Amino acid sequence: MSTPFYVSPQQAMADRAEYARKGIARGRSLVVLQFADGIVFVGENPSRALHKFSEIYDRIGFAAAGKYNEYENLRIGGVRYADLRGYTYDRDDVTARGLANVYAQTLGTIFSSAAEKPYEVELVVAEVGETPEGDQIYRLPHDGSIVDEHGSVAVGGNAEQISSYLDQRHQEGMTLAEALKLAVQALSRDTNGSEREIPAERLEVAVLDRTRPQKRKFKRISGRQLSRLLGADADAAGGDEEGASEDAEKF
Repeated sequence: MSTPFYVSPQQAMADRAEYARKGIARGRSLVVLQFADGIVFVGENPSRALHKFSEIYDRIGFAAAGKYNEYENLRIGGVRYADLRGYTYDRDDVTARGLANVYAQTLGTIFSSAAEKPYEVELVVAEVGETPEGDQIYRLPHDGSIVDEHGSVAVGGNAEQISSYLDQRHQEGMTLAEALKLAVQALSRDTNGSEREIPAERLEVAVLDRTRPQKRKFKRISGRQLSRLLGADADAAGGDEEGASEDAEKF
C-alpha cells in the first residue's frame, strides 16, 4: 500500500494564498480616495456593462478587483444583507464595519476550506460620514482579514506601487477634481516606471458624496462631467451653468 502524499497545513495555506494573489494580480487596479466632500472610486474598466464599483446601501459603496463572477456574488450577498438589516432594524444599523465583518467571515471560510478553491478577489467597502472624520474605508484581501485604511487605498494589479505613489501625494481636503486626477496619475504608472495615457472612456468613476441632499450618496460620474473634472474638455469647463446643471442631473 502506497503512503499518501502529505502536505503540511502551513504549506497548503501558503499555496492557496499564492494562487489567490496571482489571480487578483491579473486584474486591473483600482483606487479609493478620500476628498473633501466624500470618497471617490476610480479604476480602468473598458466595459460599460460590468462594473467594479457599486452601491450597497445609502452611504456605503463597494469596490472589487479580481474575478468578476466571484466578487459579483459577494456584492449581491452584501446588498441582501444590508436590505434585510435595514428593514428589520433601522437604516442607521447598516454600516460599513458590519458589512466588512460579514464579507470577512465569508472569505475566511472559503479560504480555509479544502473543499473549494479560494476566491480570487480583493474588496474595498467604504462608508461616507457626516464629516471627513466619519469616513470609513475597509480593505478585505482574499483570506478574509480586514484592514482599516485611511486617505487612500489601491487593490489589484500593481497595488503596492500605486499605494506608495498615493501615500506620497494624497492630502486631506482635496477637491474631487484633484483627487480624481491623482488617482488617474497613479493608475497610469506601469510596473517599469513609465507612464501611459488612460482616456476618459476607459475609466469607471463613482463617488460617495456627503453633500447630496438624498439619503443615497452614491453616484456614477461619466461622459462630459468626467471630462470636465479631468480637465480634458476645455469647452465644457467654460460652459454655461445650465449645461453643467443638466449633466449633474444625469449622474
